[in-house]
Amino acid sequence: MLSNVPWIRPVTIRLQCGLERSFSGAYDALDFLENEWPVRHGERYERAVKTCRGALNGVIPSMIAREAFVAACLEADMPAVISPRKTIPQPASGFSRAVRYNRI
Repeated sequence: MLSNVPWIRPVTIRLQCGLERSFSGAYDALDFLENEWPVRHGERYERAVKTCRGALNGVIPSMIAREAFVAACLEADMPAVISPRKTIPQPASGFSRAVRYNRI
């Protein structure tokens, strides 16, 4: 059994039925492509299958497989859902994050 090659950021797509589904890496994406894909043809579909397999075998960078999967989703009318990046809370005013080093 191949182990998953995780992506830095998961991909969330909107399925044709309107539900959203997230994929955390090449294994999840390949499983979906091979077992649940609505249309088993298309240039981007075939590229996504090949690149996900390549990522799992360690010969293709996982980011390339992620991009190919997103492109295949677009080709099949399942767009990626863009979620806003989490913001880091800013310190209250008057607080300095700078660290001073005193020379002795």
